Amino acid sequence: MTTALWCILIAGLLPYICAGIAKWGFHDFDNNNPRQWLANQTGFRARANAAQHNSFEAFPFFAAAVIIASFTHAPSAWMNSLAILFVIARVGFIVCYVMDKPNVRTLCWTVGVSCVIALFIISGMQAA
Repeated sequence: MTTALWCILIAGLLPYICAGIAKWGFHDFDNNNPRQWLANQTGFRARANAAQHNSFEAFPFFAAAVIIASFTHAPSAWMNSLAILFVIARVGFIVCYVMDKPNVRTLCWTVGVSCVIALFIISGMQAA
């Protein structure tokens, strides 16, 4: 399995890490109604929950880009590098979200989206 495909697995796990951050160390967590409990949180817990939602939103676009790049036999060095950079950007995004650093968070988000777009571009160039 290529590095880029491993990155799909890692990116797919990031939302669950965010959920763990949101719930970590809290004794009054309501596992009977976790979504309502999370909706009522503030501070870093609310931001971790928002990062979870954003990570779920970003994942399909990334996974599709990597799969299409693999299918079109895009250059593996480019594909792997862009996938790794996407994961690094997403981890940075999550850290910045939880730590309430919106400007750097936006930069990380932009880098991640740019990696996905680049994956589609190299796929298109290879398929042509």
